[in-house]
Amino acid sequence: MPEPMPGVFLHHFTVPPAAIDANGHANNAEYVRWMQEAATAHSDARGWTLARYQQVGGTWVIRSHHIEYLRPAFAGEAITLATWVGGFEARESPRHYLFVRERDQKVLARARTLWVFVEAATGRATLIPDELRNAFALVPDESAVLRTLKGGP
Repeated sequence: MPEPMPGVFLHHFTVPPAAIDANGHANNAEYVRWMQEAATAHSDARGWTLARYQQVGGTWVIRSHHIEYLRPAFAGEAITLATWVGGFEARESPRHYLFVRERDQKVLARARTLWVFVEAATGRATLIPDELRNAFALVPDESAVLRTLKGGP
C-alpha cells in the first residue's frame, strides 16, 4: 500500500475470528471499535496522547456515527483503515474512515464520526484549542484519499 497523503493515517489490522458474527462476517460493532482504535492511534501519532489531553483538561466524545457497509469482511483478511480529519468547527470535528481490503483494494465500508471536544471535568462542550487544531492536516475530499490508497495520482 502506498504512503498516505498528508493528513491521512493508516491503521492496519487483520480481522480476528472473534470479530465474526452469526452471519459469518465481521460484526458491525467491531467496525466502531476499529474506528475508535484508529482515531486514538492517529491522535497519538500527532502528539495528542491521553496524557496531553489530561494536561489541557479536555477529551473527545462521540456525538454520532454513520457507517455505510459495502462488502463484508471475513476472518483472516488484512484491512487498512484510513482515517482523517475533515474539518473543525468551534467545538466539534468530523472524522472520516475508509475500510480497504488489502488483497484487492476493495472498499468494504466508509464511515464518519462527529466528535465533540469537552471539558473532562464537566463533560460540557468547549472550544477546541488552537494547538490541537494545528496538529492535524485537514483532508476535505475522500476522492483524493481513494486515489492515494489505490496508487493513483
